[in-house]
Amino acid sequence: MGNATLANVDRALLQLHLSENGEPPYRAGQVWEWAARGAAGYEQMTNLPDSLRGRLAREVPFSTLEHVQEAKASDGTVKALFRTHEGHPVEAVLMRFRDGRRSVCLSSQSGCPLTCTFCATGQMRFGRNLTASEILDQALHFRRIEPIDHAVFMGMGEPMLNLDSVLESARSLPDVGVTWRRTTISTVGWLPGLRKFVNEVEEPIRLALSLHAPTDELRSELMPVNDRYPLAEVIAECNRYFALHRRKVFVEYVMLRGVNDRVEQARALADLLDPKVFKVNLIPYNPTGMYDGSSSKAIAAFKAALDRARLPTTVRLTRGRDIQAACGQLAAMSARG
Repeated sequence: MGNATLANVDRALLQLHLSENGEPPYRAGQVWEWAARGAAGYEQMTNLPDSLRGRLAREVPFSTLEHVQEAKASDGTVKALFRTHEGHPVEAVLMRFRDGRRSVCLSSQSGCPLTCTFCATGQMRFGRNLTASEILDQALHFRRIEPIDHAVFMGMGEPMLNLDSVLESARSLPDVGVTWRRTTISTVGWLPGLRKFVNEVEEPIRLALSLHAPTDELRSELMPVNDRYPLAEVIAECNRYFALHRRKVFVEYVMLRGVNDRVEQARALADLLDPKVFKVNLIPYNPTGMYDGSSSKAIAAFKAALDRARLPTTVRLTRGRDIQAACGQLAAMSARG
């Protein structure tokens, strides 16, 4: 079995390779344990025979992704650009916080077919869904740098369009150091996947809703998916998630100057969201060309209106602005270069 047939290797394929070479079944578990602890390659797996390590190094690529570029921000954020075996770009980010948290932002697709107007990924050509191994390999890349303890599926793509692979990768994250309670899957409100997530996922994985507007009219302008799945249906599904699982839904709301940041829009948002169910995260916009970010004064006034309505609200710390850390920006810069 040569590299060409194993360019998209996963653990099942690794097990197949091992069994075809007469290795005991537990070898695959040993390989995974080393990878999950941050091993940089087969050569570090000292409880494997030398001959097996050499054969795996020759015949089974250690990662499903090629690491092609990295950018480091002054705040410690690291953004990596990968390519799949056929050349599709994939981005992932490591965010370092002063309280010691190490969070990775993972992509579920190369590009995104949903064309949200404020998102750099939405302006890219859509490649394809990523496999569970390709998603997990983004986390493993950063685990080789240092331990990680949080993960958010908020990178390139809509996770609910690739839910099976997203969940398969998420279910392996505890081995890497990220518990399910510290794992968050974000959605723009793609209802088929969201309903499946609400109905079938038993693990305490968090749900985040990418909202960005308090009315259908504005949300459809920003996010064409809203024409298909309007706010009332999406909010109802989030309420059902809370009723079934008793876990709050995190709302992502990117602040766009003069577009969605007026105080009256904050009041409309408060009317839309039940404070028992939702917690709002206001996101200072990392400009990608079409919009400007809201001023700090406008963000403060917006938050004050939500606070008066007793809707739990925080303002997200801006991470990686000096390295183009918004989703899709590094891939777009690389393509232009």
